[in-house]
Amino acid sequence: MKRTIIAAFLVGLAGLMVLQVWAQRQAAPVDFKPIAERLYEIAGGSGANGGMYVGDDCVMIIDAKQTRESVEQVIAGVKKITDKPIKYLVNTHSDGDHVAGNRFFPQEVTIIAQENCRQEFFVARGGGESEWTKPELTPFVPEITFKDKMDVYLGTKKVELWYFGVGHTMGDAVVYFPEEKVAFLGDQVFIGRVPLIHSYKGGNSLEQVQTLSKMLETLPAQRFCSGHSRIIARADVQKQINAMKARQDKVKQLLAAGKNLPEIQAEFEPAEANLVASIFNELKGK
Repeated sequence: MKRTIIAAFLVGLAGLMVLQVWAQRQAAPVDFKPIAERLYEIAGGSGANGGMYVGDDCVMIIDAKQTRESVEQVIAGVKKITDKPIKYLVNTHSDGDHVAGNRFFPQEVTIIAQENCRQEFFVARGGGESEWTKPELTPFVPEITFKDKMDVYLGTKKVELWYFGVGHTMGDAVVYFPEEKVAFLGDQVFIGRVPLIHSYKGGNSLEQVQTLSKMLETLPAQRFCSGHSRIIARADVQKQINAMKARQDKVKQLLAAGKNLPEIQAEFEPAEANLVASIFNELKGK
């Protein structure tokens, strides 16, 4: 009985510690990290890393965080840096940690995304109706879309929006700043954790390899910002491409040897199970 009580106490204490760590992470303030004179990474808060660019006459924000509190911190942070208004918000893709905060920006802010990304706003995971079909959220769904490339001018300053193909989802945009040679990739790259492919949104690891390779061939970017990683260099992007290819080759070999999905997953680290399942299904479908 005594051991049971002690065990229950320890479990409860561990749970409390987890909640405290979670609360601390949630409470992390939004932080504007300078990348160049006009360009900032927006870290912290609730939601993925984003960005801010100060043009001649207005501001562009990249990705929207998740909560009202974090968006209010973003808006307050912009005002500390410049008196120019926020005119554009670019969604790199449709995941909630990048777009849920759209609704907390002023309605006069123009929201831009790749055309597939806008469609994915209306795809609910597991079926059912997406919350973005609610009339009150209509003003916060991307209102301007592009197919392959779009240039946005903030006065004399040009921002390039690119679509290189399917990857993490079907609608991943790359936001490129040519003067600074910096690109924002959303969730196309993960450093220090297993890459995530949203198959239910049409994401595809085989195509992501081609998409990221095409991006490196097309853009002379030297630094890359992403939703959940530190700022990286070209070599880091190539390293992820190579690692993904190696996983795909291994799955292909095991599949050719007649192994089923659980048997193949057992040949990888547990954290890779979902990615391996995506690769397995992609190869089976070819």
